[in-house]
Amino acid sequence: TDLRPLDILSEVVPAGGLASGVRVFKVQGVRGFQLTASQPRALVFPASRLFVHCDRFPEEFSIIVTLRALGVPAKRNEYVFTLMAEESPSVLVGLRYAPSKLHFLFWSQEHAGGWQTRVTFPNVSISDNQWHTLVLAVSGQSFSLTVDCSIPKDVVVETPFPASLSVKRANFYLGNRRRRKGMFTGLLRQLVLLPGADANRRICPAMNFKVATLSVPTALQDFPAKPVSNEVLQHPYETDTKVTLGSQPPCTKQEKAQFWFNASQRGLYLCNGSAWISMLEVKQRLDYVEEYQNLLTNSETMGVEIFTIPNVGLFAATANRHTPPGSAIYKWTDGKFVPYQNIPTYQAQSWKYFTIGRKVFLAVANFEQNSRGQEFSVIYKWSRRKEKFVPYQRISTHSARDWEAFVIEGEAFLAVVNHREGNNHNIDSVIYRWNPRTGFFETNQTIPTSGAYDWEFFTIGPYHFLAVANTFNGTSTRIYSHIYIWLSGSFQLFQSILTFGAADWEVFHIGDRVFLAVANSHSYDSGMPAPSNLYAINSSIYELNVTAQMFVKFQDLLTYSALDWEFFSVGDDSFLVVANSFDGFTFSVNSIVYRWQGYEGFVAAHHLPTVGCRDWEAFQTAEGSYLLYSSAKEPLSKVLKLKTT
Repeated sequence: TDLRPLDILSEVVPAGGLASGVRVFKVQGVRGFQLTASQPRALVFPASRLFVHCDRFPEEFSIIVTLRALGVPAKRNEYVFTLMAEESPSVLVGLRYAPSKLHFLFWSQEHAGGWQTRVTFPNVSISDNQWHTLVLAVSGQSFSLTVDCSIPKDVVVETPFPASLSVKRANFYLGNRRRRKGMFTGLLRQLVLLPGADANRRICPAMNFKVATLSVPTALQDFPAKPVSNEVLQHPYETDTKVTLGSQPPCTKQEKAQFWFNASQRGLYLCNGSAWISMLEVKQRLDYVEEYQNLLTNSETMGVEIFTIPNVGLFAATANRHTPPGSAIYKWTDGKFVPYQNIPTYQAQSWKYFTIGRKVFLAVANFEQNSRGQEFSVIYKWSRRKEKFVPYQRISTHSARDWEAFVIEGEAFLAVVNHREGNNHNIDSVIYRWNPRTGFFETNQTIPTSGAYDWEFFTIGPYHFLAVANTFNGTSTRIYSHIYIWLSGSFQLFQSILTFGAADWEVFHIGDRVFLAVANSHSYDSGMPAPSNLYAINSSIYELNVTAQMFVKFQDLLTYSALDWEFFSVGDDSFLVVANSFDGFTFSVNSIVYRWQGYEGFVAAHHLPTVGCRDWEAFQTAEGSYLLYSSAKEPLSKVLKLKTT
């Protein structure tokens, strides 16, 4: 039957205001309650408010929770809610979580007495400072937990949920079990009991799985409630508010609490007695791009990685072709990149920066053998004592092109793209898993690839994906590249897309829309007549179709041996820049910045002169926004500054 949802959270927080000990915070664009009561009994209401016509807890039901849980120390539990009888310390029904577990508690009673039953869902990682929606469905001995509309975790226990659980003289406690220990420290947005139904059918059609809504209190809704009457709201006070227009006026004690509106930049500011504080964010717009720094490199540069080490600074690692002198790391100093460290590499193709806990790593993909005929790529670890990267782990690779680092359910992974072994391009690329016990990466899964160039990891809702750019199978560049999805502990094929010498995938979001762009480098097939220009070829942008559960082509853009895409934003505007490397005649080819134009898609906005462009990286500093491009044909990379208005 379609029974109405019972909103537990709204019972604690009245529609007309906030309860004592409850504060509203907005994090990541979503509102939630923080429970700050020093006395747990302040966040309580009698069960009779929900169970008006029957004093029995439903035998079958779902509990829907949307929360943002902070990191919880080991061996500590925090309660989302409990239902407890007035005269007993036992929990009739309750929900609590630990660092990687979720526990559902209920009281089982027979004639001789009763006992507490705990149903545990392991490997549930919600203490990550992100919003999550949990749906717990209960029916007899079956308990099913769905996190962010992912694959349900099912548990069957010997003790069924009681068919007749009395809630006489019982109270709901929000975020606690009637004591301070184990109080909920995160943000709570939704807590709903849905009798007689599995709520997944009502929750999971939502586009944003993490904050899918069945019922939330009025104070947390995106738009304030309309007044009950049609009367104009009357303010019990008057204010003397002055708004100044024009150029920036002085801000002293005399102007305190006055506003200044900057009409040219559409910015609203409030004087606090000494300085103007921004109240309405000024949205920048990209006006033009100018050359900012010529970065002399050790040799031609195949790729660049820009990263920030906390409390140390901003760095750029260049993957350089020749050995010696190897590759270099530059540090941003006084508004420029300056040489910081040289690292021996062997025709390096790319770098990947990542962290595991407090450990900082930088992995290089080496394409060639070293002087002793050994072929391996190297993971370097940042030494806080030396303030340098030092070798940490060597991994055997085969003409490695790229590394990709990612985390799934709290576990760290590192994937390498193996391009070829000798003349054989159809070989396995490898995914490694971090072993926290040994402190090293170990082989976890192999995936067949064809002359692969690039991995791209991304997450959509609860699902994790890994896309590979296959370039050449030995006879043709007209081959399928693949997108894999993480299911049951490994990556499985999700979708195949025909590509032409694919060199790069770039995933990006615009609003709620998800796009995936492929850089096609050239069209060649030994069994077919060659086209007039192998290198003038469309690269494509695909968009996720949620209904079809696949990526569908959104737009084709003419490119010239494209090797990389980079997505970036300036204010409210979104951009894509392509690395055009060769037009069939010369390496001096314009790379193009495309601006997002809504229904028109991406439209060319800026043409940037480049030479053998291999990689683009966007970054920001306190001084502004920048692009850096690397050249695979000359020992010179360039930093460009984005000029905004």
